[in-house]
Amino acid sequence: MFDGVAPGPRQALLAGAERRELARGEVLLQEGSPNDRMYLILSGELGVFLAGTGKEAVATLGAGESVGEMSLLDGSPASASVIAQSPCTLLGVDEAGFWALIESSHEVAISLLVKLTGRLRANNATVSQSVILRRRYERAAMFDGLTGIHNRRWLDETLHRLVGRVDGHDGGCLSIALIDIDHFKAFNDRFGHEAGDRVLTTVAQVLARNLRPTDLVARFGGEEFVILFPDTDMQHAYIAAERVRRAVAAEKLVSEGRRLPAVTISMGVAQYQDGQTVPQILKAADGAMYEAKAKGRNCVVVAGG
Repeated sequence: MFDGVAPGPRQALLAGAERRELARGEVLLQEGSPNDRMYLILSGELGVFLAGTGKEAVATLGAGESVGEMSLLDGSPASASVIAQSPCTLLGVDEAGFWALIESSHEVAISLLVKLTGRLRANNATVSQSVILRRRYERAAMFDGLTGIHNRRWLDETLHRLVGRVDGHDGGCLSIALIDIDHFKAFNDRFGHEAGDRVLTTVAQVLARNLRPTDLVARFGGEEFVILFPDTDMQHAYIAAERVRRAVAAEKLVSEGRRLPAVTISMGVAQYQDGQTVPQILKAADGAMYEAKAKGRNCVVVAGG
């Protein structure tokens, strides 16, 4: 900050500065508290901490840098907590000395602008990275880690939204299919969990591959899946479900280089009726699915016959 500053203004500033020693862990600035000093770091390191970011410093400042100048520029409380990461020696410049230096030295004003611009760019980069990470976390929270399709949390939110969209609206319709992989436990016990995982992943891929762009599939839990058919009545949902069932039965399964027996699925299809709740339509599809199992599996049954 003082590169190119004439000796006079520099000496005047230093004469009025307050020397301060900090032990490791000592707080210099507390987020939200008033601050009337700019601190010049002569030795040691200061860590900058933001609320909600845990115990890890978002920035570290060392000898030759400064902190606290933002409060003097806009009169606001400290925007972050600043804590000594090691024993530090500082010079504290009060508000009068700070503005006197700015007014008397063009070089200091330029240096301060460059410094603040650099911090702003760094903050923008941090915010951008935070947005990217948040989107990744949001995506991870809505997708099943094994199969890569949507998970139960996503299904609950989406199904409630779709039901709200068609409830009480003439001409609106929604159908769902609840799916269970036939004899999955026996398959898992015989061929191992890795082969079982391969089955779950393959079935999920086949379901997604054989649906219309507007249809939605999610893992319901275990070996169960749900397909949502927006703007689709029972008849057309049944046709789509049959297509999916045949595709799963025809899929060839391979795990660790060995051929596995084909698997089949049982499906129950239900169409939303006005006034139904989400649990009620799921229960209707679940009942139809168990009826499909009772009929010998590898078939589609519609709720209500």
